[in-house]
Amino acid sequence: MIEFANTKMFWLLLLLPLLLATHAWSNYRRRKRLELFGDPATVRPLMPDVSLGLRRARFVLLLAAVALMVTALARPRMGSRLKEVTVSGMELMLAVDVSNSMLAEDFAPNRLERTKNAIGRLLEELRQDRVGLVVFAGDAYVQLPITADYTTARSFVQQISPTMVSRQGTAIGAAIDMAAAGFSSDSEGSRAIILITDGENHEDDPFSAAERAAARGITIHTIGIGTPEGAPISIAGDFIRDDEGEMVVSKLDEASLQRIALATGGAYIRSTGQSVGLSEIVARIGETEAREFTATMFEEYNEHYGVPLVAALLCLVCCWALPESQRRRSGRHR
Repeated sequence: MIEFANTKMFWLLLLLPLLLATHAWSNYRRRKRLELFGDPATVRPLMPDVSLGLRRARFVLLLAAVALMVTALARPRMGSRLKEVTVSGMELMLAVDVSNSMLAEDFAPNRLERTKNAIGRLLEELRQDRVGLVVFAGDAYVQLPITADYTTARSFVQQISPTMVSRQGTAIGAAIDMAAAGFSSDSEGSRAIILITDGENHEDDPFSAAERAAARGITIHTIGIGTPEGAPISIAGDFIRDDEGEMVVSKLDEASLQRIALATGGAYIRSTGQSVGLSEIVARIGETEAREFTATMFEEYNEHYGVPLVAALLCLVCCWALPESQRRRSGRHR
């Protein structure tokens, strides 16, 4: 597939409408000067050497040359071949709580938005690691399989919202099982799950799931986002209330998250107003669990800027070779 190494050069295509406007203005001025001598329909037959067709052809060739030159400057290229390379890194499965409790505003603007921003910053820092994404509320789903395509990952992260999971709740155990099943076969020894939640589990047994992950050599690191005091949950400006009409307050359950991390030899971090703690966890994982694995990537690119460049030069040569008038053309053959 053809791609362009310098897409910013396509801004130069804005020269084309400028050239068109200049050409139109030039034709307008020429027509006005011709009207000074009389009616254009009467005067034009008296100028047999003037060829509007030749003038248009020269202008079209000039436009084509400019467009082709811009394409050449954008450096079209294609991946020449694939190569298996050995890189040092790790595989991370991020399990993100998207239940309504993550809309609590003890972290501005709310817990979920702070989490998404932290993941976005992490993806800008990663280099040779692979990352996947599981979202969960009352159920758990793989939002993004393990990948090294950080651009795609950032796009998926921006789409995270509580509406992604129809059943409300906080099924931490299901999220752990889903994340543990998402690692690639060649990543043994460098697998880690990062669980980001307020810890309020209402659906299953997360501790048994943590033990199953530990048996497979998977470390779970937990990040508690929220405060022990908690905060009310607001959806579209309305606060959630229980059956008795009391405002629901979502509180951080640190004890559960600490127990999950401890069961697998992982670490627990509580988010603060300054940092969610994601980068700190990843740095700690990199010091202890990074390993070498095989990745397939383009070894090099074949540059193809020469094709539009040669075509642009041919257009310029043809533009120069075309005469401006019938007389000039006929004069060359005498």
